[in-house]
Amino acid sequence: MCKIFHYFEHFDGIIEGAFPFLTSDSYKYDFLKKRGDQNCYTIAKKGEEHHCTLSYFIGVDWIVENDVALYVAPKLNQSDRETDYLKMLFSALKHNDVATHANELFEIKFDAPYIEISQQQDLLTPLLIVQFLRVTQQIVRKGLKKSYYRVTENLHSKVKGKVMVGHTIKHNVLKNKPLHTFCSYDEFGVNGLENRLLKKTLIFIQQYLPSWKVPHATEYASQLLNYIMPAFGSVDEDIELAEIKHSKINPFYKEYTEAASLARLILKRFGYNIANANQTLVVKTPPFWIDMSKLFELYVLGLLKDRFPDISTVSYQFSTSGSKLDYLLNSKQFKMVVDAKYKTKYENHVDHLDIRQVSGYARLKKVYATLGIPEDTLIDCLIIYPDQTNGLEELPLDLKSSAIKDYVGVYKIAVKLPMLTPSDIL
Repeated sequence: MCKIFHYFEHFDGIIEGAFPFLTSDSYKYDFLKKRGDQNCYTIAKKGEEHHCTLSYFIGVDWIVENDVALYVAPKLNQSDRETDYLKMLFSALKHNDVATHANELFEIKFDAPYIEISQQQDLLTPLLIVQFLRVTQQIVRKGLKKSYYRVTENLHSKVKGKVMVGHTIKHNVLKNKPLHTFCSYDEFGVNGLENRLLKKTLIFIQQYLPSWKVPHATEYASQLLNYIMPAFGSVDEDIELAEIKHSKINPFYKEYTEAASLARLILKRFGYNIANANQTLVVKTPPFWIDMSKLFELYVLGLLKDRFPDISTVSYQFSTSGSKLDYLLNSKQFKMVVDAKYKTKYENHVDHLDIRQVSGYARLKKVYATLGIPEDTLIDCLIIYPDQTNGLEELPLDLKSSAIKDYVGVYKIAVKLPMLTPSDIL
């Protein structure tokens, strides 16, 4: 058993009991992101003690490979309750187009040695499963993709497609079955490679769910699974390991591309062995990190889509002049640049650098053109941040109800994140 240090996100302090496990002066790891790497943890020796600084990433990773690990749980502030990151994901993924933006939500180190943790601490598998089920639900709603696939069958008294001479001699002629012939032929239907990959993954998930000890999450996943499985009734779960690893999905079917990618991650997570899906008390997981700041972005995107159902009203990751805005809101009542900040400091203070950033976005010509606003008019800015005490569970009708002091046209809204209750973790 390795030594595991347990902390919550945003921890900044001394690692108690670091000696003799940590001997180097410094340790760190950065989450690889397209917009620049972000630090997951930094450990630096100060005097005789090791000081640890965590940001907004949760997960488990090696500090010293095969010897010392770090586990980081989700918790936004100093309360006794943990942030329910799965409910945040549920809320975001109920909008079908949000799942396509979740590609930078997590990072998994499959090449590193696995770390043994309790099933309750496994933050990664539930996240992958929820994403996979939501995308697969979209596929079922549209109808399973049909394609040509190769079928090998031992036919009686007929021949179809290509005769497999070797198989026929070995399994029929030598066994005195002269009326049987092994044939290989193409068939058109839903039993293609892509659907068999999804069916295989659904079977793994069925085996895993009984060990999932979060009631509301289990109920949600079970409902999705009950909706999905009947559509795969005529799909086989038989698929070779080589086919799983090297299959290529037509990029035209974007839902299939996302679902197949998640399916491979889930099967790889279980080592392609369905027996591993039955673990209940202890699991072995690859090191991984989940970006809570990105998850908060998606959660806020879901809240904006709840408030403004028109699909063209909210633009996410609006790109212009080398910059990407979190959201551009273009409704009849509100035309605003909106930014999500996973920071608690806005409860009592402001971050002037954040306000300068969002104000700079509001000066871009493409933003003016998209919103249809004259360039001599000031565009409003809105910052949405978490506040577990005074935050709202949904966005208010008036997005300008709370102005930021000393600024013109800059507003803020606090939202409350879902929290785990004691019954959720029994």
